[in-house]
Amino acid sequence: MKQILVHAGFHKTGTTSVQKMLVHNRKTLRRKLQIFTRRNMVGPCEAARAYSIRRTEADLLAFCSELAASFAKIDPTDPRAVLISSEDLSGHMPGRFGLTRYDAAPALMRALCDTAQQAFDAPFSISFFFTTRAPEAWLRSCHAQHLRAIRMTDDLDSYAAHYAASADLDAIVQAVCSAVTPHRVLSAPLEDLTDDPLGPLGILFDTLNIPARLRQQLDILPPANLSPPDALLADYLATNRSDLDDATVAQTKIAARRAWLNADKTP
Repeated sequence: MKQILVHAGFHKTGTTSVQKMLVHNRKTLRRKLQIFTRRNMVGPCEAARAYSIRRTEADLLAFCSELAASFAKIDPTDPRAVLISSEDLSGHMPGRFGLTRYDAAPALMRALCDTAQQAFDAPFSISFFFTTRAPEAWLRSCHAQHLRAIRMTDDLDSYAAHYAASADLDAIVQAVCSAVTPHRVLSAPLEDLTDDPLGPLGILFDTLNIPARLRQQLDILPPANLSPPDALLADYLATNRSDLDDATVAQTKIAARRAWLNADKTP
């Protein structure tokens, strides 16, 4: 039976680290896994994000169409498990485009199940895994990401108050459970995964029964996409609140980040 595990979020819960590890170790893992990250699934990811904004039937159908094209690349007779990892499959991160929760995720996961059912004639098993995070730490990390990526002008306290509901990630997981039943939905807090050398990837491998001898052959990468220091975040916020045009704001933040990275490497 074809086994498919979908790691569909959430943002700022170690997902980038998982995907970098998968891509970096693809040659070693290909004996056991077929790996799909955002770089292999740009169409479905962009369609999922579009649906999370507009929530129209047309956008959901576009998501299904893009998924069908991606599933067509999977050989149903190949005995290897399939691991799909992209937080964008759950839609945009709350804080973008007026979104305050991952409300689109249940419908997107249901559509993913239905599309897989149509795509594979052979028997298959599909499961979902979500990494979560404690509310305060998650909101802080999301705020830092917004300061860097968009023109967020809220300070942390204002952001945390406005988007407090978005941090109830367990509620979204439960909604996904209801949407995709009888398929299995699993989750784990990022804080519980720090002792594993593979980080969040380790628990995904546990779910897929990846043997220890294969895990021991992997190159371990440091955690990815960590939040910058408070001083740089303060610079981002001041720049976002300035009278500069958007293009100059983006260039200023890039320069500030580059200066921080270069200073960090100075002996």
